[in-house]
Amino acid sequence: MNIPMFVTLLPVGLLIFGIGVYAWFRKKPMWFYSGTTVRESEITDVKAYNHANGVMWAVFSLPFIASAFLGLFGSKAAVYVEIAGIAAGIPLLLVTYHLIYRKYHRKETPETPHEDTF
Repeated sequence: MNIPMFVTLLPVGLLIFGIGVYAWFRKKPMWFYSGTTVRESEITDVKAYNHANGVMWAVFSLPFIASAFLGLFGSKAAVYVEIAGIAAGIPLLLVTYHLIYRKYHRKETPETPHEDTF
């Protein structure tokens, strides 16, 4: 039984899941990078864009939550799931966000005509 692993990873997983819930219910476009914003005029369907962001964050939380419970039962698999979740999860998070942004990004916005962010 690995109580420190459980006590550490479960709150982290729940926090990340909470970001997903926040993104899902947010009325304005959810941002990804610290210090940036996404204007409503940039996004074609804000609700669908935010739902996609919410799902992305919820899926990213799963390895943390799974590792917490696997660690609680003393499984060595907990460490492997967590390492894989971080090593593969972070690059996949970046790629997924950019795919979401491209899908819902308005080609030309009134504020920034002809600007291609990505």
